[in-house]
Amino acid sequence: MPDNLTIIGTWPRLPVIKPRYKKAVGTIFPNLSTIVVVPGIHATQRVELIDHLNNERQKKGQPKLSKQEEDKLIEDGVDLFFEENNILIRPQPSRMDLVFKADELLQIVESKLRIKFLHATDKDVLIAIKKRGECWRINPLPRSAEEIIKWIQSSKTSISHGQIYYHNMITGTRYLTYENFASLSKLTDPELAVQLDEIKIYSGKLNRSDFPEVSFFQADMSFNTQLFAQYDFLKMSSEELRRVFEELREKFESAVTPEMRYEAFDNLKWRNLMYSALISHEEGEVADSILRGLSPEYFMQLEWLPGGRFEKGELIFDSIFDEFERDPLSPELIAICDIKARSFIFNFMREYGDIEYINIARVSSSLSERGFSAGHRGVYLTEVVIPADSKPIVKIIRMQKWDVWGHLNEGKTLGDAMIEAAEYSEYVLDRRLACRQIGMNLPPKILMHRLSEIYNGTNNVYKGQTIWSTYFERDYLPGISTDKISRIKYKNKDYSHKFGWVLGKAAAANMIIGRTKSEIPNTLFVLFDDGDEIVVEDDNGIPSYIIIGDPTGSFGNYLSPLENFVESYAKPIIKRWNYLPEPLDFMEAYLDGFIYEFSEIQNEYRERRRAFDTLFKHRKRHEGGSLAYRWECVLQRLDNTNPMDIANLIRELTINKVNNQKKEQVVDIK
Repeated sequence: MPDNLTIIGTWPRLPVIKPRYKKAVGTIFPNLSTIVVVPGIHATQRVELIDHLNNERQKKGQPKLSKQEEDKLIEDGVDLFFEENNILIRPQPSRMDLVFKADELLQIVESKLRIKFLHATDKDVLIAIKKRGECWRINPLPRSAEEIIKWIQSSKTSISHGQIYYHNMITGTRYLTYENFASLSKLTDPELAVQLDEIKIYSGKLNRSDFPEVSFFQADMSFNTQLFAQYDFLKMSSEELRRVFEELREKFESAVTPEMRYEAFDNLKWRNLMYSALISHEEGEVADSILRGLSPEYFMQLEWLPGGRFEKGELIFDSIFDEFERDPLSPELIAICDIKARSFIFNFMREYGDIEYINIARVSSSLSERGFSAGHRGVYLTEVVIPADSKPIVKIIRMQKWDVWGHLNEGKTLGDAMIEAAEYSEYVLDRRLACRQIGMNLPPKILMHRLSEIYNGTNNVYKGQTIWSTYFERDYLPGISTDKISRIKYKNKDYSHKFGWVLGKAAAANMIIGRTKSEIPNTLFVLFDDGDEIVVEDDNGIPSYIIIGDPTGSFGNYLSPLENFVESYAKPIIKRWNYLPEPLDFMEAYLDGFIYEFSEIQNEYRERRRAFDTLFKHRKRHEGGSLAYRWECVLQRLDNTNPMDIANLIRELTINKVNNQKKEQVVDIK
């Protein structure tokens, strides 16, 4: 350990890479450059520090610390938790300056990558961390059922004796379940007496944050600390100890509903209630997302990245990048240090001038059903706050699919790669213009930017070459993807009817422009209702309209008759059929919306043909698939299609499919 850092106790670092630490608690005192890691809880570690200092003062012939000095020391401590691979800091809302000082002190002995902040459920804590551009350091919550189970299991802890508690590291409360309490019957008499005495002491105490040190999980008010307070367990005879324990066990059992008595991880209710108790301030209250108001499909899908913070208008890049420069081959540092983040920050500074703080996240997986496709992909979410506006500016950034990097990987020269990438950028923007002309509801503004990267792809000729990559930036759309709407919402007939109408309207424009996955003409893998369509609800929670976040695949199919698309546009009805309160009403609302919107677009074209026909006359036209040619074909197909005929075909196909499914179910039952 460094000479300027005092460790009281044994530092829990293991002599292996994984896990790095023994599970333990610690308390750091930044103003004294001291860390206490003796067994116990944070309160007893503070007492340990006071005893240590008084002993040192006594050796020097100095008086003991005064009560005022002791109280100051207690307040100046910051709680730590040593997990398997990380040191977790429990932030104090009113002392974030002290918390960050503790963080910097810990970085003397451990990589910043290993030091994280506990879940920032407190608003003041969250803002303080955001202002440092360090959302990436908030300890992430589990993302799957398996991770939640592991999380709960890893929360098992002790105070001074057995590991019988589940520990909420935010509040400090340790939860004792009925099953763990009942298991104490296996202890010897002396062990049982000591364990019951510990429960008696700590269930009657509040910690520094005014939360109970020990709480009885899911027990009603009939089982409480007063039942323990009347006994002196350490002085009981063996017979009396066992009798009292059995009485307490029976009372605990009666105070808990049967399904909450046993730690059954396959019991969803038990698992969810325990998980909520361990990640929030109150039992049963689930912690909020870092970005409040973020759509559910983004929640748990964001990987926050290191960026930088602003002090007096000056940008200070995160020091983790210095670690990366010292160890550029570290897989963990490679994964977290996304160099694009720094370029995004530069561009935001050029766009907005003064910035109070900025945080950047990478979308860890595609939010659409189809997943990420080939090409130079990457989707990011950014939150920017400028001093003149207290409301955060939330943006979605999407890297251009076919860019210089991707073309170089195909073996092309740098010159050809740059030309083809620029042509594709123009194609993407023209395609967006065409979608808006047809009537597709898109975000009102999209910005194209470029950033420089060091090429490190498969084309060895250009490795190490600086290249420029294109990305598109748009406002974040508040709402929820059509494919991720909770089934509960459909139980509201007004909701399902209006949703059917707006979904049908969106389907019309989507069909007209032939939005498909493959870029090969005449393929029919339709892109619709799979992640890009965002439902915006009114103040009453009823769908108001649908906006398309990204029109990827538009004009992918421009030659096939629209009748060939019928099955794909019946799918949104069929897949919801079994959980709609009135599926026939939903279907008719969907078809009414489809016919209405299709007819509106068709009439607009027929009334103002020249505006449509000449839109891309200045662009190169070739039948190999230029946008000008695709546009011409799409308009001709629009003009020659009867929306009523398409709607009737969708209706007929839907009814036939649903009836066939019912027949198959009957056969299966038999």
